[in-house]
Amino acid sequence: MGNFTEEQTAFAQAVADFCRREAGTREQRDALTAGGTELHSQELYQKMAALGWAGILVPEEYGGAGAGNVEMCILLEEAMRGNAPIGGIGPTLITAAAYQKFADEQLKKEVLTGVANGDSLSISMSEPEAGSDVANLTCRAEKVDGGWIINGQKTWCSNAHFATSILLVARTERTPQKHEGLTQFHIPAGTPGLEIQGIDTLGGREVNDLYFTNCRVPDSAVVGRVGNGWNQLMAGLNTERLILAAMQLGVAERSFADTLAFISDRKQFGRPVGTFQALRHRMADLATEIECTRLLVYSVAEQADAHPDKLLPREASMAKLKATETSKRMTIDAMQMMGGYGYATEFDAERLMRGAIISTVYGGTNEIQRDIIGKTFGL
Repeated sequence: MGNFTEEQTAFAQAVADFCRREAGTREQRDALTAGGTELHSQELYQKMAALGWAGILVPEEYGGAGAGNVEMCILLEEAMRGNAPIGGIGPTLITAAAYQKFADEQLKKEVLTGVANGDSLSISMSEPEAGSDVANLTCRAEKVDGGWIINGQKTWCSNAHFATSILLVARTERTPQKHEGLTQFHIPAGTPGLEIQGIDTLGGREVNDLYFTNCRVPDSAVVGRVGNGWNQLMAGLNTERLILAAMQLGVAERSFADTLAFISDRKQFGRPVGTFQALRHRMADLATEIECTRLLVYSVAEQADAHPDKLLPREASMAKLKATETSKRMTIDAMQMMGGYGYATEFDAERLMRGAIISTVYGGTNEIQRDIIGKTFGL
């Protein structure tokens, strides 16, 4: 467990035990996810919330655990290693952090208390012409008496189909500097004028298109300051990238464990296939990469806890880049080492691979992460 305290070690074991008990078999996971077609089980998530884990980062005054980034990473790593179908936790924690930093007290109490009790949240940034270039967004919020009228389209929005609310980033002013004039809005589920349409993906139903048509929200829906949306997004990057990194670390570890069990048991030419040098060396390399990833993720988490107001663009981007690339490599190699069985839905290998591949794209593509890291060196 590295430099974990006794309490952190016990917490990691508790999460691992919970996942083993509640979602340890394929039959349990299928029952929770309609045969594997859903990525998030609200039933299981509510059980985690009852243990205080859904509000891991939520301050105690709002019913949360008030823990730090290290504990958050422990929860996410162990949950993903335990194959727990709670895919909505990542976007929820990312969005909750934004409310915690910038919402007024009334909205903060409403949203964060809900998160601690198991509510899921969604954040909506991307548009058809604003992906990596997110500041190019055009979804418009126009000021009117007593509120705002929102019109436009958003896309690739995780959790929106089951979230209690959506944190929308919209343009409130057009200026020569496209990063200016952006504002964040709280959009409760079911708000008139909002239509949500699912997007079919390799991983299943996880993202959505959002259509805003004369969608009216009150002035109290503004999260933070009008026109300060970009700065507010940048302030949350440490947490966002740590969340994505910790989750993919857990996926890589699960894939490694499943592959090791398979190649230790599967026999060809009279002996386990894992004893052949080609596979033995590949597993050695992957084990090393996963351990390096783990050390990096928790190093960044410790830095973020020690300096909560400091942006860590290089370190956080490195953690996201390393964890997602390692997860992708591990799951693809797992399928190759398992042969046809890795391709069969009887095993989890193909599902883990589908989930890992997209991780190098969402939350800022890994090409963008490399660009950020390069710029921190003056390049």
